[in-house]
Amino acid sequence: MKKLASLLLLVSLGFAAEKIDPDTGIKIAEGWETVRDNCTVCHSAKMFTMTTGTRQDWITAIRWMQETQGLWQFDPETEKVILDYLTKNYAPANTSRRRPLLTPDLLPPK
Repeated sequence: MKKLASLLLLVSLGFAAEKIDPDTGIKIAEGWETVRDNCTVCHSAKMFTMTTGTRQDWITAIRWMQETQGLWQFDPETEKVILDYLTKNYAPANTSRRRPLLTPDLLPPK
């Protein structure tokens, strides 16, 4: 009986693990392909997989890229899919620990 319970626990943990796209490092969840197709055209997925934000944070980041970096305007449905995905999968964690510093490859050029 203990062996069966252990086996079931291991199997259930495998299903609960996040799936990650091996090419981009993006969490595979609803909307991930839209994010990949629109966000990794201009920058590495690390720009959002290594950070977190609220919905408003992601909107602000998108507007900044549109105003200063040449990002095109999204149709309303595409923008909703992107924001829903980022808000769900890269939201701020409830933690008091400080995030690691950005690596040099993620910093803007001097």
